[in-house]
Amino acid sequence: MRSSDQNLIILTIYIIVVSYVFNRMVESIDDQIKFEFKKGTVDAQLKEQNLDDKIGISFKFKSSYPIDDLKDLSLSIENKSDDIAVYVDWDNSSLVVEHSKQSRRVIRKSPDLTRDLAVPQSPSLIVPKKTLSETVTAEDVLQRQENGTYSAKKPLIDINGLQKGQKKLYNDFINRRKELDFSLQLVLRVSEVRVGLAPGVNFPPISIINCPFTVRKLPWTYALPWNKKK
Repeated sequence: MRSSDQNLIILTIYIIVVSYVFNRMVESIDDQIKFEFKKGTVDAQLKEQNLDDKIGISFKFKSSYPIDDLKDLSLSIENKSDDIAVYVDWDNSSLVVEHSKQSRRVIRKSPDLTRDLAVPQSPSLIVPKKTLSETVTAEDVLQRQENGTYSAKKPLIDINGLQKGQKKLYNDFINRRKELDFSLQLVLRVSEVRVGLAPGVNFPPISIINCPFTVRKLPWTYALPWNKKK
């Protein structure tokens, strides 16, 4: 056998081995997803309702999550006004998942959630120049523990669950051909501080703010050190 033929065989084997090792390395990387809050959409709604100079809404996310890891949302609502009281109506707020057309009840979490989930939730008051920071989830995510407390045990967006009834959507998401959308329908009530909830005064009218989110699958290259820092 000629030397050039031997070199070609060795090169071919080398390429096959490197390709195999590379593919196994990619397969070993856990699926990761990214949640993005569409803040511009929310700011536009606040402006339309003349609330942009009174209220600010934000959410906090990590750069990436394992596919079924996110179980709640970290929410901050700022009252930027000097003389307006903002009430967050938790019981009338809802979490809407677009691909299932499902509307889910929102639960404001606490460090020791022991109350009956069927009991109505009291609205949260945000006084002028203060910010309310809360963690919220969907009612169906919570499970009662042996000690009587409730804990979030299911993912907020059940992506793996799509394999049971929406296999095509699941494959499209995993292969990064489609993104998933959901939203927090946040119900706020705004009134002058001096009015508040005094006896004989009707509860302030509602403002419904749709807070949309997009979920997308990250490529395997997220695991590269220079990408994980982004």
